[in-house]
Amino acid sequence: MNEKILITGGNGFIGTNLVEAFRQAKASAEYTVIIVDIAAPKIPLLPNEIWSNTDIMDLAALNKVFATYMPDVVIHLAALTDCDPKLVMADYIVNTQGSTHIFNMVQQYQVSFLMHTSTQFVHQGEGLPVSDTDYAPHTVYGESKIVSENILRSAAYTFNWVIIRPTNIWGPWHLRYPHEFWKVLRDGKYFHPGTKKVTRSYGFVSNICFQMIALVQKRNEPAVSRQVFYVGDAPLLLFDWANKFSLAITGKKARVVPSAMVYMLALFGSGLQKIGVGFPITLSRYKSMASDNPAPMQKTFDVLGPSTYSLDEGVQITAKWLTGFWEKNA
Repeated sequence: MNEKILITGGNGFIGTNLVEAFRQAKASAEYTVIIVDIAAPKIPLLPNEIWSNTDIMDLAALNKVFATYMPDVVIHLAALTDCDPKLVMADYIVNTQGSTHIFNMVQQYQVSFLMHTSTQFVHQGEGLPVSDTDYAPHTVYGESKIVSENILRSAAYTFNWVIIRPTNIWGPWHLRYPHEFWKVLRDGKYFHPGTKKVTRSYGFVSNICFQMIALVQKRNEPAVSRQVFYVGDAPLLLFDWANKFSLAITGKKARVVPSAMVYMLALFGSGLQKIGVGFPITLSRYKSMASDNPAPMQKTFDVLGPSTYSLDEGVQITAKWLTGFWEKNA
């Protein structure tokens, strides 16, 4: 059976890794992958992979794509994920109106299954969410994803769907970390704030891609149909993650300094940020480094099983990719 999988935003960070993951999943099924993205592919495509240079805000062009390929499954990744505090809800129209375009096309062309990508930022309040609609958004980006979730739930759509909420995802093809965190590590400028054990929810990108494919394969099961899943790995200690990358990239352990020192650097960095000067750490990043942020992952593991790659394996795969990336972009 050859299933046609349409992926919006398929040339982005997660999308590129997802296309590669579908190649590995061919042992159990054959897939034709249709990538809908205004960005060009980052990897050479195979004969069963098609790129359509289409903006999801262009209804006529989007309609033509659906009419031409008649997909069996749609994985909706396309979004504006920028968390710049200067942005307002109107800037996130691709997340709200653009998602509505996708939902309506799925309904019109009787696509059997939609995977809609939201974010863990829909709930960043105290404690874990008590339900799928327990919202405590972080940033306007998080608010825009709440809007898209509610549109999907409230409209009279008859197709089957699942919502995924990625945690902090890392790995090859990441858009920012090669120029920010990993580069700061490489250049010897990373200082970990204190010895407090901070728990965060992160996810190696290949692991979440296999989780996404598993959801596609299990889409008709009651445990998956019209459900919400956080995708990622088990919560971990932030220092362990940073330290493993420090060892992989520099061969040295991450340096730990008093939290107060890092806070002062972050204060200075935020001041520079206001006048348009970049700095390795700001107050928002410091808060992230010093605050627990676990996500409710147990449901995902109960339904889909454990992560495919260990933390050590993911770090080594990513470090190898980084070496090539930095050499190419030197």
